[in-house]
Amino acid sequence: MTDGTGRGPAVSNHLRSPHSYATASPGAPPWRHAAIDTWHAIGVPGIEDLITEWLTVPDVAERLHVDVTKVRQLLRERKLLGVRRDGVLWVPAIFVGDGAILKGLPGTLSLLADSGFNDDEALRWLFTDDGLPGSPVQALAENRGTEVKRRAQALAF
Repeated sequence: MTDGTGRGPAVSNHLRSPHSYATASPGAPPWRHAAIDTWHAIGVPGIEDLITEWLTVPDVAERLHVDVTKVRQLLRERKLLGVRRDGVLWVPAIFVGDGAILKGLPGTLSLLADSGFNDDEALRWLFTDDGLPGSPVQALAENRGTEVKRRAQALAF
């Protein structure tokens, strides 16, 4: 259910941003919009620039070998994060391996929620925090989750 590129949208599923969106540039996939918000104004790329591959809920269910209702439950319980664009819920592909959620992701998402991060802010932190070699999500994927969790805990103070 992707546009053929494996890419998806860039807005929060629970807390839709009130920011305006420009139309997609010529030749860009139809879901891709350039966000005009404070992140762009200060030079921080938008989520659509950071996450290169997206999965729909049925795609996630297939990768996890579960049904769609289980994926929706994981999203509600904030063990996964997704974004809604044009009525379709998308999840970053790096969050889901073959049969498993990225190790350390659910705990990190809980820590970020405890620090007051909404879904959009948590996604941005996971893909942009520059305190680690690479991003926090890359560190999780490389089994370096202890430092990611330590940094997420420190955000609450």
